[in-house]
Amino acid sequence: MKYWGEPSVYFIMGTGNVGERDPLTVLEEALSAGISFFQLREKGMGALGGSALKKFAQDCQRLCRIHDVPFIINDNVALACEIDADGVHIGQEDEDAAAVRKQIGPGKILGVSVHSVEEASAAVVAGADYVGMGPVFPTCSKSDAKSPAGVAGILSVKSIYPQLPIVGIGGITPDNAGHVWAAGAEGVAVISAIAQAEDVALQVGLFKKSYKKGAVR
Repeated sequence: MKYWGEPSVYFIMGTGNVGERDPLTVLEEALSAGISFFQLREKGMGALGGSALKKFAQDCQRLCRIHDVPFIINDNVALACEIDADGVHIGQEDEDAAAVRKQIGPGKILGVSVHSVEEASAAVVAGADYVGMGPVFPTCSKSDAKSPAGVAGILSVKSIYPQLPIVGIGGITPDNAGHVWAAGAEGVAVISAIAQAEDVALQVGLFKKSYKKGAVR
């Protein structure tokens, strides 16, 4: 199964992010275009729950397996364990990262959202495989997003933990992604820029090309 490559386009989506489109169609288009990771983040008004969420998660998981792409579930550790997802991503307000690592076991992927070197350090100690850092730029995809910090946080964490995979998130587009790659990020996490794209395959391709615009490492 693929993990970190150059470049890693990390797609995050829930049913509320795609407007009138079929989310599974959007996901399949993104997978076919070459995304590296998929995270199911089912949040907000009208979000699926219960058996409907489980079925949708399993449908997403099936598509990811066909394309050999890791399937990550946001926050819902119980669901991830129940359907044997490839991993879990949690935020600072979710369960304790060390506790989540114990629940999912050593063989699953654990991602943690961080906003500082201190939080990144705690995530490393807890057994995180990667951290998501942001928001890098202003974003409308998350109602609880903090103030954008640019790439300064990525640079700071990378200077202390050069081997820790960092995924930049928040307001990233093909036009500004080069700054994120140049700061040392292994991936760019994207919600609306792909979920709401008229041509999903074209957009994923543009994100991949943006890697070449980043500074030479």
